[in-house]
Amino acid sequence: MDFKKAAEMLALCDSNNLKISQVMKQRECHVFETGEDEIVARMEHAWHIMKDSAKEPTTKAMKSMGGLIGGEAKKLTDFRMAGKSLIGDVVNKAIAYSMAVLEVNTSMGLIVASPTAGSAGVLPGVMLALQEEYDIPDDRIIDGLFNASAIGYLAMQNATIAGAVGGCQAEIGVAAAMAASAATELMGGTPLQCTFAASTVIMNMLGLICDPVLGLVEYPCQNRNASGAANALIAAEMSLAGITQMIPLDEMLDCMYNVGKRLPVEFRETAKGGCATTPTACALCKSK
Repeated sequence: MDFKKAAEMLALCDSNNLKISQVMKQRECHVFETGEDEIVARMEHAWHIMKDSAKEPTTKAMKSMGGLIGGEAKKLTDFRMAGKSLIGDVVNKAIAYSMAVLEVNTSMGLIVASPTAGSAGVLPGVMLALQEEYDIPDDRIIDGLFNASAIGYLAMQNATIAGAVGGCQAEIGVAAAMAASAATELMGGTPLQCTFAASTVIMNMLGLICDPVLGLVEYPCQNRNASGAANALIAAEMSLAGITQMIPLDEMLDCMYNVGKRLPVEFRETAKGGCATTPTACALCKSK
């Protein structure tokens, strides 16, 4: 059940009548030479950490070590609870939970890098929002996480997930692609539709730079986790509605990697360009 390309993964799904999550489980069992129960138990542990990190800051603001963020998740939750949300419960929850994880991360709490610490809010944000809104049991969410891990694995094999290598498109972009694919499978989509959703996300976030203010993974990282969560849900919605993606996931990953390699060093996590060099950000640097 091993695969290196999305096309190979889809062929395995088709020939064995399996979902992406099922193929990924079998691959993990083979790689780690263990049974499915052990593999699932590890993912369950990760999911519990994800849920905890997404929940606490929605009721209690957590100030970051760098002082740039803290309290945003609670503000969004309060806004929704007051009946004022413009975007509906699913998207509001997804972005609030995604921002919450960044508050936990930047205050030295426990998170699951998915695929990185700076993009760790997207996947749990989307999964938890869907679970609550559609009453999805944990075992199906676990399947969604295996689906997401397959997309992350493909990105690591064929492109990059590092902002220092490929910009924020490689971190938030891949995290959102993982979440979009997982959401698509959870809501009844086919393996091909999952890859359509993942490809659409990367296309939509192509060229996104990595420009952390003060060199800290706080701002604009937290805002971009929210954007990635919303992007994931948009792509999943499009795919489930039957909108196909002209460019296959394998080609889109290659495209993203090539774009990333061509980004100037100032836009790859060096804090020497973008938001990090605006007058306000520079003033913050001088005040620290």
